Amino acid sequence: MLNNGHHAEAEPGSEAGDKTGNSACSPEKRKRVVRVWCDGCYDMVHYGHSNQLRQAHAMGDYLIVGVHTDEEIAKHKGPPVFTQEERYKMVRAIKWVDEIVEGAPYVTTLETLDKYNCDFCVHGGEPLHLHLRYSAISSPSQGSDDITLTVDGKDTYAEVKNSGRYRECKRTQGVSTTDLVGRMLLMTKTHHSNIDKNSEYQQHTDNFGKSPKGHSPWTGVSQFLQTSRKIIQFASGKEPQPGDTIIYVAGAFDLFHIGHVDFLENVYKQSDKPYVIVGLHFDQEVNRYKGKNYPIMNVHERTLSVLACRYVSEVVIGAPYAATPDLLDHFKVDLVCHGKTEVILDKDNSDPYAEPKRRGIFRVIDSGNELTTDAIVERIIKNRLLFEARNQKKEAKEMAVFQALKKREEEKMKEQQRGLVNEEQEN
Repeated sequence: MLNNGHHAEAEPGSEAGDKTGNSACSPEKRKRVVRVWCDGCYDMVHYGHSNQLRQAHAMGDYLIVGVHTDEEIAKHKGPPVFTQEERYKMVRAIKWVDEIVEGAPYVTTLETLDKYNCDFCVHGGEPLHLHLRYSAISSPSQGSDDITLTVDGKDTYAEVKNSGRYRECKRTQGVSTTDLVGRMLLMTKTHHSNIDKNSEYQQHTDNFGKSPKGHSPWTGVSQFLQTSRKIIQFASGKEPQPGDTIIYVAGAFDLFHIGHVDFLENVYKQSDKPYVIVGLHFDQEVNRYKGKNYPIMNVHERTLSVLACRYVSEVVIGAPYAATPDLLDHFKVDLVCHGKTEVILDKDNSDPYAEPKRRGIFRVIDSGNELTTDAIVERIIKNRLLFEARNQKKEAKEMAVFQALKKREEEKMKEQQRGLVNEEQEN
């Protein structure tokens, strides 16, 4: 059971996560609001995106997120999986986001920061010497951070970096859009929480979208490792208050998408003071009623995805499939909701919602959105070649930049060594 905050519509300047470990955030009371800018494609939004925005929000008081259009993404990267309207809605649903800018320019400029009164922008990344040091001892596709390039290979953050209005946050290890697409295409279950990777999956993750010139240190796939600290960072731990309506929903919430967001938003609207608890089923339970290689995200990943949603107050990890009397009594549930999708019977062929129906607290919610996880997978499979080409194109650009930066760094080190030699000779 994880508390996730209460009534997620926070005031600007309030903190929905933690602010630990960020030197940009002074412990002293600020005299003015620090406004932070983030931007990106935010295609197939996952907990890695949410974690970036959580860290960015912790660096200031008010977070503005710019989201690029479909046209801009197609020009610089290739076709997005989701439309711009879908991506706008997904970013709005992340609880650390105070405001979004639709159709933000692909290249981040000082003009944009000034237009929205932002002090600086934040993007995921590490200093170059860490990339070079890591790539020298391991595969650069594993565990390195991100770089964003234009269609002609230029760093989209060059201007704000040069002006000193750029900050970096730690990229979330073990997740990428590339990895998620790979899981859908390979159709294995090796990403589930208790199944070891096999050679087929490893070979796939090593080669998916790989550039002919090798792996980029900023593009690749890896395995997510859940920690208690990460869960605590996403969950703010607030309890229900007197007068709250405790609402319970359960499901897989796999590849957390706008269909889920619309459903949870409508669940949230069922009361003036809602406290929404989401029960997440374990991977094997989801696979029982969904089949194939579902869930695409394992239970640890799905936990963070749901915790990032502003309409969710609490998450139960490994909730029972049926809404039992014990569960309803333990959480003092006032209302149980389910979408208009088919209710799959439990293993003993019983109705998992029989008890809330008997108590008269069951309600079917129409999200008004027919998007499903199956539909997302179909989009990916239908456009497989386009997405593989997009990843190869992205990685080829990154490799060219990385090699140039590496060469520059090597020349700098040689120059320093020559200087040391000269000093020794003079002495």
